[in-house]
Amino acid sequence: MAIVEMELNKIRIDENRGEQVIVLKEKEGERILPIVIGIMEVTAIKMKISGVNPPRPMTHDLFYNAITQLGAKIDKIVINKVENNTFFAKLIILIDSRLEEIDARPSDSIAIAIRAKAPIFAEEEVLENISNNME
Repeated sequence: MAIVEMELNKIRIDENRGEQVIVLKEKEGERILPIVIGIMEVTAIKMKISGVNPPRPMTHDLFYNAITQLGAKIDKIVINKVENNTFFAKLIILIDSRLEEIDARPSDSIAIAIRAKAPIFAEEEVLENISNNME
């Protein structure tokens, strides 16, 4: 299945439901992908974007640091599935010359991708599914 590169467009609060929503936008298009995420992930993403460095590593920093210190690299993340309004993602890690996929929540994956300056992708099928549900 084809993947589409996305970029972080905005983080907003749905005041009606009291949820934090991260909005990804197609890099070469207009489709968006809104994903509800937890407050801890919102905080981790906002802190990194804002350039705030906590005195001790947060969980996403710890994971990213462990990966890089072991000689691996975050290649990309892929939001690969949505079921019952729950999104799924894969963290793709380059170890030596091979790629390994790790199942992860999109919110954690995005927080790690931002630290690694790694690209964010979504499966075409996920974008089509969400676009159809928003019409």
